Amino acid sequence: MPRPLPLAAALAAHRTALAACRRCTLGPGVRPVVSEAVSPRVMLVGQAPGRVEIDSGRPFSGRAGRTLFRWLARAGVDEASFRRHVQIAAITRCFPGAHPSGRGDRVPNPAERAACAPWLDAELAMIRPAVIIPVGRLAIDRFHGPRSLDALVGREHVVTHAGGESVGIPLPHPSGASSWIHAPGHAALLDDALALLGRRLADLGVGTAPLRDVA
Repeated sequence: MPRPLPLAAALAAHRTALAACRRCTLGPGVRPVVSEAVSPRVMLVGQAPGRVEIDSGRPFSGRAGRTLFRWLARAGVDEASFRRHVQIAAITRCFPGAHPSGRGDRVPNPAERAACAPWLDAELAMIRPAVIIPVGRLAIDRFHGPRSLDALVGREHVVTHAGGESVGIPLPHPSGASSWIHAPGHAALLDDALALLGRRLADLGVGTAPLRDVA
């Protein structure tokens, strides 16, 4: 029986295969976006790349990404360290196109999510992450089910997946199209989530714990 590849080599082969994926017919020039992490112990899972991400080839490189990395700075980790140590995945890996309304991006449909799901399952099985950070509604539903963000953000949860069990620390979507963060009390829930995340990341050698603590 062949010996399993070390994680860095397995992920490199996975990235090559993912970059060649054409399971969906999203038009010419639309290609999967892949993570830069080498031997991660943490995974962040978003919804889908945007147009900027397709152009740059890097996940969370647009406006939502700038907001996300400002949040992560509050958790004690800079963007370069996060990209190096955390596998940035998504429910789907290609830009789904603009929303018909002209506001924001289209939500990937069920067929697109199903076609892309094996890539995420493979990463979960390879990495067996200690911590998963689901970002936004689609990713949160994937790991926590269709529960209210108010009941999920700001707390840790045990999640089960293809790689076993992980600590889940959900975050709201950092897109300007999401209004959840602006409702009363929600900014405090985000602060709690970032404090929890900062401690977990620091324990794993990623960044330093945030200054604000959670009682």
